[in-house]
Amino acid sequence: MTAEDETPAPHRFELEPEDLDGHTIEELTDYLEAGRTPSDPSIDRSPACRLALDALERLGRLTPDLIAADLAAEPETDESWVRRVLGGIVLEARAGRRIPLAPPRPNADLVITEGAVRGLVRGAENVVPGVLVGRCRFEGDVSVLGTPVRVLVDVSVPYGQAIPNLIARLRAEIADRLAAHTQLDITAIDITVRDVRPLPGTEGDPVDR
Repeated sequence: MTAEDETPAPHRFELEPEDLDGHTIEELTDYLEAGRTPSDPSIDRSPACRLALDALERLGRLTPDLIAADLAAEPETDESWVRRVLGGIVLEARAGRRIPLAPPRPNADLVITEGAVRGLVRGAENVVPGVLVGRCRFEGDVSVLGTPVRVLVDVSVPYGQAIPNLIARLRAEIADRLAAHTQLDITAIDITVRDVRPLPGTEGDPVDR
C-alpha cells in the first residue's frame, strides 16, 4: 500500500463534531446502542448523523467472533478492515459536493449530496451477503450534470467465497441504485478488494494460503 491510497491511520478518524452537526462518532455509537431512545432531534434531523448511524448499524451486524478473528489474524502494525470501514463512515458522513438532478420545471434547483450518494453505494452491500464496502470515491466533476463519472469502491470480502461473483453482484447493485436515484453519467464502477476476512477460528492471513 502506498501513500496515494490515503487510508486513514489506525485509531485515528478525521471526523470533527462540526462534520456531524456538533456530535461525535462516540456519541452516535452510544445513541445507537441505546436504541435511539430517548429520541434526540439534533441527531435524528441531521442528514450527516443519519448517514453515520446507518453505516454504524451495518457494521454492528457483524458478529463479535468475526471481528475478533480478523483482528487476531493481522499484525499489530497493520490496519484492520474494521478500521477501514470506520474510515469510510467518516467520508460518508460529510455532505461533500452538490450533485444536480435535472429539474422538472425551469428554475427548479434539485440536488442530492455526495454524502447521500456514497450512502447509496455503501448500502449495496446489504444485497451481497458478506461483502463490506469501505471507501467510496467519485472521479469526475459530479457537480456538473452530464460529466462522465467513475466510481471507485474498496471492499472487504469473506474468505472462501467466489470473489468474481460477489464483485459482479455488487457492481450490478451499485449501478442499479445510482441509475434509480441519480442522473450521474457513470462510465465505470471499479471495485478493489482490499481485505479477505478470515473465518472465525482460523489463524493467519487467508490471502497467503
